[in-house]
Amino acid sequence: MAVTDEKAPAQSLGEYLATLRSAKRMSLRDVEEATEREVSNAYLSQLENNKIAKPSPHILHALAGAYGASYENLMERAGYLGKTADSARKGRHGRVATFAIDDLTPDEESQLLKYLAFIRSQRRRK
Repeated sequence: MAVTDEKAPAQSLGEYLATLRSAKRMSLRDVEEATEREVSNAYLSQLENNKIAKPSPHILHALAGAYGASYENLMERAGYLGKTADSARKGRHGRVATFAIDDLTPDEESQLLKYLAFIRSQRRRK
């Protein structure tokens, strides 16, 4: 499953948090433990089901740490920050690559870079 930060309106904050958790294969209780009980599993469930739309910044910070996600992006999605020029410019591609590279081995990273170079060379030939 590809996780993207593409345009906040496409996915609510709750849906995005659920996507991040699913991509990390974490249960609600796993997140509670990863945040040192700063975010209870019940509270996270309410967030993911859009019962709570604007959690406090410290909750978002704890979730960003647990998921390895961008705190700035979570703050944008919660409505605390406007869209930054950098995140608007970056678009989908940079975010997908950044999210996917978190747990690669050095060999996997090397292979991925070689494959990316191949794809780009094919695109240039067209």
